Amino acid sequence: MQVYGIDLSKEKFDVNFIDANGKEKNQEVKNTVVSISRFLSSVSEHSILCAEHTGAYGDLLVFLCNQASIPIALVPGYTIKHSLGLLKGKSDPLDSKRIREYGERFTDKLKYTEHADENITELRQLYTLRLQLVKQRRALRTADTGREHLPMQSISVHSHIQIVLANLDKEIAAIEEEIEALIKTNQDLNENYELVKSVFGIGPVIATDLLIKTGNFKTIDTARKAASYAGVCPFPNTSGKMVGKSKTSPFADKKLKSLLFMGAKAAVKHNKEYKLYYQKKQLEGKSHYLIMNNVSNKLLRTIYSVVKSKTPYNQDHICIDPRERKINSSTKKVA
Repeated sequence: MQVYGIDLSKEKFDVNFIDANGKEKNQEVKNTVVSISRFLSSVSEHSILCAEHTGAYGDLLVFLCNQASIPIALVPGYTIKHSLGLLKGKSDPLDSKRIREYGERFTDKLKYTEHADENITELRQLYTLRLQLVKQRRALRTADTGREHLPMQSISVHSHIQIVLANLDKEIAAIEEEIEALIKTNQDLNENYELVKSVFGIGPVIATDLLIKTGNFKTIDTARKAASYAGVCPFPNTSGKMVGKSKTSPFADKKLKSLLFMGAKAAVKHNKEYKLYYQKKQLEGKSHYLIMNNVSNKLLRTIYSVVKSKTPYNQDHICIDPRERKINSSTKKVA
């Protein structure tokens, strides 16, 4: 099986591979539809493409690889760098060689990437634009609040800021309506969206973020994976006789983690189950942030249970003891 190492960039990408004669080859390909299509047509059968994950620069390559049924794996640069030992020097051809070597050594660990469908892609772009506009609105409001304490204030500046804020409010509201309309037009997205919102503490923003980050709960298909991705899953911290406290990983989606934290605050306030859990852990002497992290984790498990069962969240639901289920099933068989 031949492995192609690819170092991606905005304008072009460098490819490193071993040809049929066993010689190392380097190739430069422009990051355009025509050049990538020409390159993929020259890729030998039963080959694997291994590329460094560089965000949007690899989206076109992934999309065309999926169309041509060529497996491609996007690997974080941090993983590649720390798997090859001590490295000296850096250049695009050298990086593509190292990526190829990583793919050859860890072929069994590669996870092949699939491009998101059209609805998820459109939803992600609208959601990203909304986040950018909200960030700008927050910055303007903060700056305008600070000017209130100045001894001399500009009426003209204040007027312009109010006009811009009004326009931002209008655009954000329009984008939110478009996001909701897009979700409603897709049955699978809308079904999971409504199921997720049925959980106390989860609103439209968190539900939309989860749909995008988890690929409609297909790419990240378990609560454990989602907890690890969001950084609310503690990992062991032991070595020899040293036993430290379990810690969450810094390699996580900080935005999703902060949203889950806000959802956990709402759940503790309005959901009796989560409120009792919070009070119980407080009596045990646990810190506030540790409890909220646990509540975020608990929220994710609840969300995935709701999505998997296709049943809206019910606060009064009573979980049957598994031992009773076995007794009931055996009784029915005897009858």
